[in-house]
Amino acid sequence: MARILLVEDNEDLAFGLRATLEFEGYEVEVAGDGREGCERIAADPPDLVVLDLMLPGLDGYEVLSRLRKEGDRTPVLILTARGEEGDVVLGFDRGADDYVTKPFSTVELLARVRALLRRTGTGGRANRLPVERFGDIEVNPASGTVLRDGEPVTLTPKEFDLLVALVRRKGAVASRTELLGEVWEYANAQVETRTVDVHVAELRRKLEDDPAHPRHILTVRKKGYRLQL
Repeated sequence: MARILLVEDNEDLAFGLRATLEFEGYEVEVAGDGREGCERIAADPPDLVVLDLMLPGLDGYEVLSRLRKEGDRTPVLILTARGEEGDVVLGFDRGADDYVTKPFSTVELLARVRALLRRTGTGGRANRLPVERFGDIEVNPASGTVLRDGEPVTLTPKEFDLLVALVRRKGAVASRTELLGEVWEYANAQVETRTVDVHVAELRRKLEDDPAHPRHILTVRKKGYRLQL
C-alpha cells in the first residue's frame, strides 16, 4: 500500500482529498503546514507528497527547496491555485515532479498520482535499464544514483528522469515536446521550452566540466537535445 503525505492547510479540502485517496487504497497522512510536512518527511519518508504552495509559515516552494537540497528524492505533486506560467516553472525548477491547479478534476489528480507512483515503483521502466557511463559520469537508473568521477551527484527527481530519458535514446535527438511529455507528463506548450531548458541547464551545471560549452548534453538547433555518450 503506497503512503501519501498531503501537506494542505485547508482542513475541508484536506479531509476530502484524504477520503478520496483512501478510497482508492492509499494510506494517507495530513500535515497542516510546511514545517510539519518537512518533519514528517524527514522522520518517515512517504512514497509521494501532495503539496500545497500557499502554506502558513513555510510555503510549498521552501518545502521543496529544503527537500531537494538535502538530497531527498521523494516525488512531489504540487496542488495549488497558483497556475500562472511563472508559478509552474518555479515549481518545476525547485524540484516538483508534477503540478495540478485548483480547481481540479479528481479523475485527473488520481491519474497523476498513479503515474508518479508507477514511475518510482520497483517495477518501473527505469529500474530495468543498465548502468550507463559517459565521460566521468555513471548513471544507475535502478538505484536512482549518479556518480561523477566516483563521487555522488545530487539531482532532483526531474533532473534524474530527464537524464535517464536522454540516456535511453543512445545519442538520438529528443525534442522538448517529447521530453516534456515523457518526463513531466505535461502538455502545456506555454511552459514547454522554459521548463525543459531550465532542467537541462542544471544538468550541465552539475555534470559538465564547462557548462557553457558542454561535451555530453548537447543542443541540436531547432530540434531539441541529445546525449553524446
